Parts: sequence; C-alpha cells; structure tokens
Amino acid sequence: MSNTQGDPAIAARQRWMGALATAPGSRLKAMWDALDGIPPYQMLRAPETGLVMTRGRVGGAGAAFNIGEMTVTRCSVRLADGTVGHAYLAGRDKAQAERAAVLDALLQRSETATAIQEQIIQPLLDERAARDRSRAAKVAATKVDFFTMVRGED
Repeated sequence: MSNTQGDPAIAARQRWMGALATAPGSRLKAMWDALDGIPPYQMLRAPETGLVMTRGRVGGAGAAFNIGEMTVTRCSVRLADGTVGHAYLAGRDKAQAERAAVLDALLQRSETATAIQEQIIQPLLDERAARDRSRAAKVAATKVDFFTMVRGED
C-alpha cells in the first residue's frame, strides 16, 4: 500500500494534475486566456520534450512488460511567493505544459485555489467525464454477446 493513499492533499493534487495533463490544448488555452491576473513566474525548467518508456502488465496484474516509448513534455515554474508548480503531459505542446505548471502552482495557494478549481479544473473534469461516457456508449453499441448452446442428449 502506498503511503500517499489516504492523504487528501496528494489526492487533490493528483486529480487536478490529471485534469490539466489530459485537457485538450485549445480548451486549456481558452480557459487560461479567460483568467484574470496571472501572477509573474520564473521558469525553473523550461518546457522540454522527451521520451518515457510505458509499461503494462499481462492481464492487468501479471508480469510487467515494456509497451513502447511515449513522447512527454515537462515544465517547472516558481511563482514570486516561492510556490513551485510542475507539469508532465503526453505530446509536444510546450505552451500547454507551461500553462499547466503555472496552474499547478496557483492551485497550491489558498488565495487562488478555489477560483482555479471552479473556473478550470471542475469544467475540465466534467468535460472529460462526458467524453468518457460518449466513448463508452460507442463501445457498448458494438458489444457482441456470445453464448454457447449445449445440446441435450436423449
């Protein structure tokens, strides 16, 4: 069992970082542009793109194996008050990684967290849930139920 399980602060950060990492770039940019007063920040690690090895498990729980490499972009920033924000996301969108890192930092500050949660994170989570429901409905429509008939013996 991970020592992070049960820690609400870590769970909340995982939730918002997941929302930022999976948000469509154009949608996150539109939300960013609508924000008032992004504070000045300093780059600790400018957005950079690299590769990570993705792994899977046979049957979801069996032996681990390498699936292949995936492109990721990461960024780290520091706000004027010293709060540090990080972002890792799939793909090569450096601007999105920078925006996500700044938002991560803002979400850690009590004076900005509620507004960012309401204006960006919750809408992104709601939109992702709607996309997931739509995809699940499309998959369910193609589901085939197989059954075996057993012949009785006379």
